[in-house]
Amino acid sequence: MNYNGVKMKYFVYILECSDTTLYTGITTDIERRVQEHNSSDKGAKYTKTRRPVKLVYSCECSDRSSASKKEYAIKHLSRKKKLELLHKEYTDKC
Repeated sequence: MNYNGVKMKYFVYILECSDTTLYTGITTDIERRVQEHNSSDKGAKYTKTRRPVKLVYSCECSDRSSASKKEYAIKHLSRKKKLELLHKEYTDKC
């Protein structure tokens, strides 16, 4: 998707909630989105009762479609596999 002729970047991210559960989402602005999860009504219903949250993983995707596919894949991983993903020592690309 383009916005004023500029191709938008999409990110898949994982948050760790205060109860140590993990939340996965996509955004075009990670900093803004984490702030929303922590202090805004725009944050996800899931994270509102589990504040504060902290960013533990992110990867840049080429477009919304690839970000959505990556998010879907991560959401279907077991907690153990998600934690393995968090401990990779390289930047992940979608």
